[in-house]
Amino acid sequence: MNSAFKSSLIIAALLLLAACTPSTSIKQPLTARPEAKPATVPTANGSIFQAGVNERPMFEDRRARNVGDVLIINIVESTSAAEKSGSNSGTSGSIAIGTPTVTAGATGQTIQTPFNVSSSSALKSASASDSSGSNTFSGSITVTVTEVLPNGNLNVAGEKQVAIKHSEEFVRFSGVVNPSTISAANTVQSTQVADVHVEYKGAQNIDASAVTTMFSRFFFSIFPF
Repeated sequence: MNSAFKSSLIIAALLLLAACTPSTSIKQPLTARPEAKPATVPTANGSIFQAGVNERPMFEDRRARNVGDVLIINIVESTSAAEKSGSNSGTSGSIAIGTPTVTAGATGQTIQTPFNVSSSSALKSASASDSSGSNTFSGSITVTVTEVLPNGNLNVAGEKQVAIKHSEEFVRFSGVVNPSTISAANTVQSTQVADVHVEYKGAQNIDASAVTTMFSRFFFSIFPF
């Protein structure tokens, strides 16, 4: 067995062990490139501002408004829910019967035999349930305008990937932004975004060098040549 075949086996094993990127429920693209615009030749009239050349007005804030522009989302999501329920039921009953028995003796004397019956019962049941949950997600992510809707609202989406040693964390965001809620610093709160999808997922990876060393020892022990 040549070295090329052994290398192919090692690479195939690494691909099988490599962790995949976590799936996402966000269906739209997570980024978009700005649309190419035809070049405009400025008019030689000595003016600093040329109509059709400068994309933005001179005194306008640098806010996202076109496809490909970036926008900072401050994620301040907090949810909580609580539910309580309970029920009580009880039944009780009692019965008492007293009937004397009268008989005449041989001597003509009257004999009274008491006949008493008494009964009681009680049943009581109770149940209760208590459930609660809360979630807090805070942070920031820079997203890209992927589409400008006919009413001027912006479809935005973005992804942030952070790799720390052998683990990777993914933060994904998508939603619809009303341009009037964008601050002068080009930021918007996630609570002001419609149709929000926020995801935080992680993926574990095995260090490639460690896996390579392990498989190298395994294959070289079987095929030392």
